[in-house]
Amino acid sequence: MNRVVHFEIYADDTERAKKFYTEIFGWTYQDWSFNGAPYFAVLTGPEGTKEPGINGGLLKRPSSPPTGSEAVIGYCCTVQVENIDETISKIEKSGGTLALAKQAIPGMAWQAYYKDTEGNVFGIHQADKDAK
Repeated sequence: MNRVVHFEIYADDTERAKKFYTEIFGWTYQDWSFNGAPYFAVLTGPEGTKEPGINGGLLKRPSSPPTGSEAVIGYCCTVQVENIDETISKIEKSGGTLALAKQAIPGMAWQAYYKDTEGNVFGIHQADKDAK
């Protein structure tokens, strides 16, 4: 099967973006810069666990930032969270802005979409078979 094995987040301010994702999800970073270009590995969980998910990268945006009116261009990653309401609070306190309000996926989960401090859209997902 052809599975996604890595994601990348583009940022105008990589330190601001790292701070945002650390505050929300507890992600950590390793400096993997090469050829003079800053590049940070995003570690989304402990190494060697069998927990589902992937790690990614964070790098300087190579072009103009999004204006806010365009549709998502690229992949939109969704992060599974334990408590969507607590996560929404953290996102909003850390400078994230609403893209699509929390809604039920009946019988499966709660889902919402936000923009990070760099204008990138991401989803959050709380499994809940009682969601209506």
